Amino acid sequence: MLDQFILHFNTHFEEQSKNTIGVAISGGVDSVVLAFLLKQSGVDIALLHCNFLLRGIASNGDQAFVKRLADQWNVPFITTEFNTFAYAEVQKTSIQIAARTLRYQWFKKMAKLYHLGSIATAHHADDNLETFLINLSRGTGLEGLTGIPEKNNQFIRPLLPFSKNELVAFAKQENLHWREDSSNSDTKYLRNQLRHLVIPNFKNTNPNLLSNVTQTIDYLKQSQALIAAYVNELKANVFSKDEVTGEIKIDITILLNEAQLDLVLFELLKEYKFTAWIDIKNLLNSQSGSKVFSKTHVLLKNRDHLLLYEVKNDNEILEKYYLNKLGDQLNTSYGSFLVKETVLNQNFEDSIEVDAAKIKFPLVVRKRQEGDYFYPSGMQGKKKLNKYFKDEKLSIFEKDQVWLLCSENEIVWVVGKRADRRFAVSESTQNKIILAFKR
Repeated sequence: MLDQFILHFNTHFEEQSKNTIGVAISGGVDSVVLAFLLKQSGVDIALLHCNFLLRGIASNGDQAFVKRLADQWNVPFITTEFNTFAYAEVQKTSIQIAARTLRYQWFKKMAKLYHLGSIATAHHADDNLETFLINLSRGTGLEGLTGIPEKNNQFIRPLLPFSKNELVAFAKQENLHWREDSSNSDTKYLRNQLRHLVIPNFKNTNPNLLSNVTQTIDYLKQSQALIAAYVNELKANVFSKDEVTGEIKIDITILLNEAQLDLVLFELLKEYKFTAWIDIKNLLNSQSGSKVFSKTHVLLKNRDHLLLYEVKNDNEILEKYYLNKLGDQLNTSYGSFLVKETVLNQNFEDSIEVDAAKIKFPLVVRKRQEGDYFYPSGMQGKKKLNKYFKDEKLSIFEKDQVWLLCSENEIVWVVGKRADRRFAVSESTQNKIILAFKR
């Protein structure tokens, strides 16, 4: 098995082998074999062990065992302890989910702290089979049936081609020692039910079950890659991004020509955390202004396009900045604002001149509010800001990106759009002030 592992590792993880690899090791047979194989392959490793304090003396025994193993192999040993019960209670989640969250967060921190190139976990072919069946039973798309990824950011899983039986046989052959976790036999967990009650019966019926499912997962991965290539090509034609605002415009006309529209919508938008797929499909034919929300993004129907943008932080609407005196420059994530009484010597994109006698400091920079109005330069009378935006055909997203520069409660400048004529320079103006903006 060592020769097979070395061939597989060198073929698929050559880049990762150049740096120290952190091995997530519980003390069980799977992770002990993984650590041993990597060490025998000449890879620099460090052993990372989490004590979740879930099994009392046994948990402490696992921790001590891994430390002895690290000492025996003369490799670094990094460990931590978690109050998993308390964390699960605070987060209102299961012990399994709590333990998983805690360990992966910790692994990432340790990788950064100790300059580990990657973290290796001991998932194997039987784990892949269990994951396949769990996802199948819950209902999933193609991606959910492709099993555990061999590489996922900094995490690698070099044992996926090998079965549990192969790992145990190898451990015995090499006279390796390991710890048994009694919770692995507790059938109150779905994965353990499959492991102990369902899959053995499947294997009795079909001895080739594991190899057949492994091959099927490989075929599904190839199909997924083919779909991804098609979707990426389609995305290049359908999506257009405003690099300044971050808004993405999606061409509805092209989408409606897609034969497999449901699948295309899912593949195009899944990374934005959407789940209401029926609502999204209906959005294509709805009236302008209709929206669908995810936890992180909004889809807005705007004529022949969907506008995709991140959910606004509600506090941003209330956010205000101040220019307190002449010469002040205000820097925000959106851009820089400047107030001067001399000619600009900086590369500001937009600027206006106003009568110094007509404004009062501090000037306020803010977003729109209900009831805002101004007196647009070049127009007669006053106009509500919302009506002005509508006449300018600004989308809801674009409206939210506009800043206002105000004197007391009056709008002096709809920044980058139009000035208010009440503050304009006239023949009677004695002193001018320049207001400028740079993205």
